[in-house]
Amino acid sequence: MALETDANNSNAAAPGDATPTKASGKAKENNNSAGGKKQQNQNQNLVNGNGSAADGPAAKKKGKKNRNKSPPETAAEPVDAALSNGHAEKPTTEASAEVDVEAEADANANVGAGSGEEVKPEGGDAAASELEAEAIALDALHDVGITVNISSPGTDVLSVQLSSMELVQEIHQLLMDREETCHRTCFSLQLDSVTLDNFAELKTIEQLEQGSTIKVVEEPYTMREARIHVRHVRDLLKNLDPADAYNGIDCTSLTYLNTITQGDLLDKKKTRPDSVDCTPPEYVTPGVSEPPLLPLHPNVKNAKGPQALKVLTTSAWNPPPGPRKLHGDLMYLYVVTMEDKRFHISACSKGFYINQSTDDTFNPKPDNPSHLSHSLIDLLSHISPSFRRAFQTIQKRRTMRHAFERVATPYQVYQWASPTLEHTIDAIRAEDAFSSKLGYEEHIPGQTRDWNEELQTTRELPRKSLPERLLRERAIFKVHGDFVTAATRGAMAVIDGNVLAINPGEDAKMQMFIWNNIFFSLGFDVRDHYKELGGDAAAFVGPRYDLHGVRVYNAVDVEGLYTLGTVVIDYRGYRVTAQSIIPGILEREQEQSVVYGSIDFGKTVLSHPKYLDLLRQAGKHLKILPHAVLNERDEPVELCSSVECKGIIGNDGRHYILDLLRTFPPDVNFLKLPEVQLSKELVEMGFPIEHRHKLCCLRQELLEAFIEDRYVNFIRFAAVHLQQLNAKKQTEKADEDQVPAIEEAEKENVEPKKNGTEKSDDKEEGEEKQQQPTFSETKTAEAMVNAIREAQSNVASSNVVQAAEVVQRACAAVGSLKEKEFDFRFNPDVFSNGIRHVDGEEGTCSSLAKQKVLVQDAAEFLVLKQIPEFIKEHLSHSSPPIDGQSLTESLHSHGINVRYLGKVIKMLGQMPRMEYLHRIAVLELIVRATKHIYYTYMQNTEPLQLSAAISHFLNCLLTSGPVNPAVSSEEAHKKRSNGSKHNKHKSSKGGKQQQQSGGSQNGGASATNAGASSGSDWTLVTPRSLWQQIRREAKAYWDWELECDSIETAVSKYGILRISLLRAFCLKVGIQVLLREYNFESKHKPTFGDEDIVNVFPVVKHISPRATDAYNFYTTGQAKIQQGMFKEGYELISEALNLLNNVFGAMHQENGSCLRMLARLSYLLGDAQDALAIQQRAVIMSERVNGIDHPSTILEYTHLSLYSFANGHVGMSLKLLYRARYLMVLICGEDHPEVALIDSNISLILHALGEYELSLRFIEHALKLNLKYFGSKAMHVAVSYHLMARTQSCMGDFRSALNNEKETYSIYKSQFGDKHEKTRDSAECLRLLTQQAVLLQRKMNDIYSNGKLTSDLPPIHITPPSMGSVLDMLNTINGILFVQISQKDIVKVRSEIEKHLKANSAEIQVKDAIQSIMAAANNNGESEAEALKANKEQLTNGIEASESVAASS
Repeated sequence: MALETDANNSNAAAPGDATPTKASGKAKENNNSAGGKKQQNQNQNLVNGNGSAADGPAAKKKGKKNRNKSPPETAAEPVDAALSNGHAEKPTTEASAEVDVEAEADANANVGAGSGEEVKPEGGDAAASELEAEAIALDALHDVGITVNISSPGTDVLSVQLSSMELVQEIHQLLMDREETCHRTCFSLQLDSVTLDNFAELKTIEQLEQGSTIKVVEEPYTMREARIHVRHVRDLLKNLDPADAYNGIDCTSLTYLNTITQGDLLDKKKTRPDSVDCTPPEYVTPGVSEPPLLPLHPNVKNAKGPQALKVLTTSAWNPPPGPRKLHGDLMYLYVVTMEDKRFHISACSKGFYINQSTDDTFNPKPDNPSHLSHSLIDLLSHISPSFRRAFQTIQKRRTMRHAFERVATPYQVYQWASPTLEHTIDAIRAEDAFSSKLGYEEHIPGQTRDWNEELQTTRELPRKSLPERLLRERAIFKVHGDFVTAATRGAMAVIDGNVLAINPGEDAKMQMFIWNNIFFSLGFDVRDHYKELGGDAAAFVGPRYDLHGVRVYNAVDVEGLYTLGTVVIDYRGYRVTAQSIIPGILEREQEQSVVYGSIDFGKTVLSHPKYLDLLRQAGKHLKILPHAVLNERDEPVELCSSVECKGIIGNDGRHYILDLLRTFPPDVNFLKLPEVQLSKELVEMGFPIEHRHKLCCLRQELLEAFIEDRYVNFIRFAAVHLQQLNAKKQTEKADEDQVPAIEEAEKENVEPKKNGTEKSDDKEEGEEKQQQPTFSETKTAEAMVNAIREAQSNVASSNVVQAAEVVQRACAAVGSLKEKEFDFRFNPDVFSNGIRHVDGEEGTCSSLAKQKVLVQDAAEFLVLKQIPEFIKEHLSHSSPPIDGQSLTESLHSHGINVRYLGKVIKMLGQMPRMEYLHRIAVLELIVRATKHIYYTYMQNTEPLQLSAAISHFLNCLLTSGPVNPAVSSEEAHKKRSNGSKHNKHKSSKGGKQQQQSGGSQNGGASATNAGASSGSDWTLVTPRSLWQQIRREAKAYWDWELECDSIETAVSKYGILRISLLRAFCLKVGIQVLLREYNFESKHKPTFGDEDIVNVFPVVKHISPRATDAYNFYTTGQAKIQQGMFKEGYELISEALNLLNNVFGAMHQENGSCLRMLARLSYLLGDAQDALAIQQRAVIMSERVNGIDHPSTILEYTHLSLYSFANGHVGMSLKLLYRARYLMVLICGEDHPEVALIDSNISLILHALGEYELSLRFIEHALKLNLKYFGSKAMHVAVSYHLMARTQSCMGDFRSALNNEKETYSIYKSQFGDKHEKTRDSAECLRLLTQQAVLLQRKMNDIYSNGKLTSDLPPIHITPPSMGSVLDMLNTINGILFVQISQKDIVKVRSEIEKHLKANSAEIQVKDAIQSIMAAANNNGESEAEALKANKEQLTNGIEASESVAASS
């Protein structure tokens, strides 16, 4: 299948470059270089490009069908990304109707007639004209297929199907990827002897028609082309080597799916009997205590592929001297073949030949025979037979791999465990490491990249039509990806001491750096800037808060307001902030350049009309209240952001904002403020807690949930009053048949909503708002709003005054800022020290008291509403967090900051049914506390001793055996004397932080002495001292008592697995350990030695750009699915996938979640084969983009096993489940509701294969977990009992089977009553079992009494289950029901809702009623809706939902 990356790459080479190369995928989009117009047209094409053509027509079709499909998947995204999603996708002025229509148009256009009769979304008429405009734009996106023949020297003619929209460039890419032509890089394509322009679209070439033949013509090399060629050859040779993935370079990463399934899942011939060894490995069976580490990376031994050459490097004779240059020599290479022959090779414009030089004499004349070849591969194949063989093998294996295994990921994924890798000679790697440029940059005109210019120009691209938006988003994504790569590389160079500071004379902590046009600063409190806010602690978190600010302003995307490219990198214990540079800022002092905001925390404050205008637009979305403060001359100055936010106009005339660390209001629960009196409940819970720094802010998700909650109350309040008024009025004017306002609104319910005023604006389309009311609830809310609006505008009532009064009372009741309309915005500076506010009159927007109360209310809402809501949501275990990362994401989506983790743990601790979540939360808290200590510890360690220090730290954390650090006393003495000289970035932060963590409880008395001065201080840490520090840190930071003082007590008290702690900690701080089995109980020698620490990696935080159109398609698709229209949903989501491919290329997290959704839909629509093919790509993508042991990877594996079972690959589906279970246990242990689901699946499949004993072990374990987490009356438990009964009856143990089936029966009976079909089925099952049990007993008695069988009793039937029945059962436990909802049902449900509403209009019951009815409606058709709603759409056990609904209906 053609690689989608080709499309990326073709973008990369600058105009006029004949050949992009692998790395040029990373090169920049050169819109501002010469040839911009060609580039434009090239981009245009790439926007819709289907990647490049595939290997022949068949593959092309496949490419079209499954072009990797994907939605934004909030949950699984790194937190940053998740947050960047979904807020204010568009300026709210374009009504959302436009989005839908566009979506619709695009879907119809691209999907073809299939969805022509689509139901138009609401608001259709309004946007009809839009629709036509869009349709035209979409035609531009549409392409015609064309088949051409390509003839290249030495191979057969190749026939390829291409799209007329593709560039000639993409044929290049295609040829460089195909097995027979991949060794050519320097060639041109000719049609009728005319060379084609690389950047022309195929449809612009006049002579090109169906069946034309394009010739590949070898071109003469230049120096640059020769280097590209050598690099390409080296890439081909090390294609299979996983070393790059382990070392974390070039965006390579691992995938093991094909190792686990032993080859491609889809190649399986149906006929082959699936003779399976289904015994699970030891570490997969229930009851495993510590899972081993080695199976995490299966097949490490033979991953590499054969070696083709011993050495291929540039020769030391380079560059060619003058005389040789004039003979055409370009460069010299040196090769040692596997036969141990040494060759010196010259590159000239005609190709490569062997010269007569040796290691110590230079003789560049051609050897005899010289084997001149245009391609280096051909030359090497001539001179070395073993090279020829090895190269063919590598090629075969390379082309057998799935396309997704070869594409680069958008951002680097790091592995936390790695086998020992042999280090080979590689000149190109060496050259890359020491050149300050990134790999291919020398091939870009203009040399170093002006990051700021690129980041800002891409944002300025037009965005009116769909093609323009795709082009813009794609450009933004590309530049952003390159910027993150460059920033990460620069930050590592800074910490490794490889970059000269711009202020080398100052103290190491105060130094700043510029490298590759990026500005780097360290996270220390320079010049006491943060002195008042918490010193180094504030300076350390500042960059992260700033990044949040950049994220939300980027998401609002106000034209004309610019933010800096920002990446925050944690590496070796230091925090580095990388930013793009505002033009001109280095030439002047900061004081002169700031035109808005304050550089001294509010003493002097400036304002600027243009900034006010831009920030006011952004503030509308972000709920920031414009407010006035006094400057040093006591004049009021108006601001629309926090005081710290600075506005600087760059030399390029753009308006930049920076220092956004206080974008959102402060969290008063973590500030000790004399003027704030918290409510009684909060004080009882121990608030306010004094935090290390004063920068704590509330999250955007929280503010949205808070406003939404207030909004619902406001509507209820107003609706109740209005109804009372209307009732009065109706009795007064019975003669006029006046329609009560609320009924009027009810009718509007059906019409598209037309009023887009403030009130509904407040419903931000926050993507991750867990609290989103259900589909129709929002509508009813809107209906009520309309009612009130009409009341205000004198439509529904003649008495305007009364209606206005209702609104006023409702506003007062919910605490709105304005008296007469619903207005909630926050003043971020309201509690900041040293800022003097201008107080408005009582009761208006500008009243300070009102603003303070609002901020306090929001903080209280977090504790009293959101945390309980979070816990309540996880009680159903529908998509339970699996590790600390998924827990954090879930907390964030509710607007809960991680500093509340202690309080969350306290609440979870009281709920036995939440034990697994409690354990995950405790583990996360320990890891985070340890991280704080580790960073300080690392800053006080010399580079010489890093591996010894890290292994010592891990020993102290994870073992209680001997931990003697490997440093002899004289060395320690030496180091003590001169330690301080080496350690350049040594910081006193250590002392400070520990003092804070150690002593904040008792007045700073007990600071540990670890922050002293010497570089070998790390040797003083012991397990005991480390765990005491962790306890102190937990108390100081989270106000939570960690009741353990060693790893043993942590393991026994909280049930934490050491290997899970090791994994979580390594991922959190960027350590890579050696892949081997660690004996944590070792009593004689330390568990970790210094050779066990393989590497340290940066931990990178940045903002992932979004694909708005794709996201809109995806959400529209989801809505369709929830209404039961799977086909339409499928088409919309496929379209979303196409758009995502356009913006992100083939590999991206969001593409992965789209693929998973499509696979699930295919399966529901009955196409299990398609589901398997799509899900296979989802698994590979998740492994590559999220990591091989990421929670979403586990999820993808479980889905894949179901589909492969449905396709008859029984053994395969077991292997996949074993892998999923192993990863699950590795991450969080066996005690987790997801493990129960996996075990039920395994048990069922083993049962199908007749392995009854094994099957029973798994189902018993699942039953135990289900009883624990769902209670004895739950459906899950009933099903588990039933499955046990099935297995036992097959084993002939009828008595136990009977007892278990009785349990099932009693649960069904108590939940559903006697008449229900489930209860009847169970009764029938009981009858059969009793019959068999009686028969068996009679036979036994007969044998006992007579010693042999006398009566001829009928034989006992034990029928093994059919595959079909097993599949049905699998579908049931995985929550998949094949039921279609008819339109009639939906209409019925809607009318019921409306009746219901009229009955108890808008009282508190509104919400509950709608939700229960909607839930019933959805479940009626699919427990699927449940599954798809769950944010990560885990395989939910849909039985419960569907069956309880069946009961209620």
